[in-house]
Amino acid sequence: MESRPALDTDPRVVGQRVRQLRQARGVSLSELARRAGIGKATLSGVETGTRNPTLETLWAITAQLGVPIGAILDSAPEPQIVRGTAVEAALLEVFEDDLVTYELYRLRVPPGITQTSPAHLEGASEHITVFSGTLTAGPLDAPLTAGPGDHISWRSDVPHGYRATGTEVVRATLLMRYPAKP
Repeated sequence: MESRPALDTDPRVVGQRVRQLRQARGVSLSELARRAGIGKATLSGVETGTRNPTLETLWAITAQLGVPIGAILDSAPEPQIVRGTAVEAALLEVFEDDLVTYELYRLRVPPGITQTSPAHLEGASEHITVFSGTLTAGPLDAPLTAGPGDHISWRSDVPHGYRATGTEVVRATLLMRYPAKP
């Protein structure tokens, strides 16, 4: 599998948004890196736009900042693509109200690679509908399996993973639900 950048958006814009959110919360770079479980140099590189972070890194950072990942991505007329170890996700739309933020993604998961994602915000959940292939996803200690036409969901405020089982690429939608911060 070829190595590709995680973002199809300007990493400097993402970095600037991460820095603004971190500073608005009064959290030091070192503290956010510690909470997110990433290196200080990695976070510094994300903030300066010199690093193109993985999807897993972005989720770890945004979970600790208390925002959905869409809060740091560039708004554009075309879907924004973010890539993890195994998952390619196109952010299609963000829906917000006073109590909840939803992000709708189109997913592509090639077979043979497992992606482990860090816990998201407390109370966050994921809802996946599979259109082709077979997907095993969910909490690391209790993964779920879905084939074409199936739907699975779980609380994603725990470490969780994604894997296409079999030989077919998984194509699916993911609806991320983030509760409002009190």
